[in-house]
Amino acid sequence: AAYGQYHTAIVRGIPDSVRYEALTQAEERDYVDVEKARQEHGVYVQTLRDLGLKVIELPASEELPDCPFVEDCAVVCNGTALVTRPGHPSRRGEVDAVKKVLEEDLRLEVVHMVEDEATMDGGDVIFTGKEFFVGLSSRTNEAGARILAETFPDYSVTTVPVTWGLHLKCYCTMVAPDVMAVGEGPAAQRAWQEIRARGEHQYAVLKVPDDWAANCLFVNGTIVHTSAEEYPNSGKAFASARLDYPRVQVPNREMAKVDGSLTCLSVLI
Repeated sequence: AAYGQYHTAIVRGIPDSVRYEALTQAEERDYVDVEKARQEHGVYVQTLRDLGLKVIELPASEELPDCPFVEDCAVVCNGTALVTRPGHPSRRGEVDAVKKVLEEDLRLEVVHMVEDEATMDGGDVIFTGKEFFVGLSSRTNEAGARILAETFPDYSVTTVPVTWGLHLKCYCTMVAPDVMAVGEGPAAQRAWQEIRARGEHQYAVLKVPDDWAANCLFVNGTIVHTSAEEYPNSGKAFASARLDYPRVQVPNREMAKVDGSLTCLSVLI
């Protein structure tokens, strides 16, 4: 299948508890405005629908303040879903609802990472359509990467150190077939050098001035990125890139306060 073709998205509602209890790397918490976050999330979900996806919306759970970030719960490829073991213990309960949808509603072949030593957040996993790159971070380890490789034996798996930030996809994602959007910060550039040197395939690069704005989606032939209002310089980079695809901008000001990026908010199938 062509890269970036999807029929279904799983998303999850935003609980009130995200304001005070969601995990964040920030030294001082910038409190999420929950109502605004829900409005922005609504735009995101509608955008996925407009791009032709059936959206399965799971209800929020107040006991799981990070539950909107469903990407971390599963890696789906070619009809198989690897349900992860998230790196932070407080997030492990999030996988149950996602696993249920993958198994019962979508009837995918599901592999569940249950090994005690293995951890993985889906935010560390880039699938290029040809191979996987897995960020080794505070949330994802070598044992997790090994299980991913065993689950998807048709594709090579290359590990990339995440030297700053939460996940590899905080500053490096696929913006189009064979093209990666990469932030201009030092950790992003180090990751890109690793990908270039050690990957099995060659990729073009779109350099994005703001690391955070390099997290974007390519869905059914359309690029989805954060609004130029939030990141004016990066907005210009997307606008001037010679990528022959339509672009849609979505807001993500609120969930970014708790390390939430665009890819975090859905599992695409």
